[in-house]
Amino acid sequence: MAVEREVIGVCGATGRLGEIVVRKLRERHPDVTVVALVRDLDKAAPLAAIGAELRRFDYDAPDGLAPALAGIDKLLLISGNAVGERERQHRAVIEAAKAAGVRLIAYTSVLRASETSLPIAAEHKATEAILKDVGVPYVLLRHGWYCENYLFRIQAAVEHGTLPTCAGDGLISAATREDFAEAAVAVLTASEDQAGKVYELAGSTSFTFADLAAEAERQSGRPVKVLHLPKPAFEAALVEIGTPAFAAAMIAKSDMGAREGGLFDESRTLEKLIGRPTTSMSDAIAGVL
Repeated sequence: MAVEREVIGVCGATGRLGEIVVRKLRERHPDVTVVALVRDLDKAAPLAAIGAELRRFDYDAPDGLAPALAGIDKLLLISGNAVGERERQHRAVIEAAKAAGVRLIAYTSVLRASETSLPIAAEHKATEAILKDVGVPYVLLRHGWYCENYLFRIQAAVEHGTLPTCAGDGLISAATREDFAEAAVAVLTASEDQAGKVYELAGSTSFTFADLAAEAERQSGRPVKVLHLPKPAFEAALVEIGTPAFAAAMIAKSDMGAREGGLFDESRTLEKLIGRPTTSMSDAIAGVL
């Protein structure tokens, strides 16, 4: 008798995190059926080329969600990018998953969602409450910040000679999207039951903005100095150089979160999950300089 293949669905599979997860699942677990849940089937053609099954999946089209999840055993719910709409969108996905009989949802939340002061955490905290309320088995993958979040600022700092911030001396424990994707794969394919587990995921090493400036200077050979500013002045400076106001506000709030300790974690949980230290910020900077 043939062994039934496990089916794992990945939401947002053409996104920067989701695509890495799909590719790693296909590379490392060829015995698993991987379903790439996407809004644009044409954009997902490269995933079909490596053996992923494509299904149309739109957080804003709730009637089609449950049918698209039919037969899926485990689902990686990657938080949407429509800030302000995510609580509604995530509820639709979670309710559809329960209706479709999904056995486990892994949700990409934010580091210490239940206690952090990071403003972005509100929708994640609400989604965690929805998971509990709906009653589908779930595991929380609480992400710290991505190294990639800082790379465009490093490039600008090398060009202009200053790295402005309102983060003060706050420590940041960042890791790359690839590191977080590997953790998702490890949890989704684990032999032991993952329901009810909470993983606080962050980088193996931590840095301040002063460290970032020093590393950018070292690697580029050009002077880079950190420029500490009050939050309003920092946000205004971002807008002045062309950053959209909403993005400037998000960046400033994130830096303030770092100042208050919201992006620091020393548990090394992510390292333990993926079986190696996470990618260092130094290596991430080297990739763009």
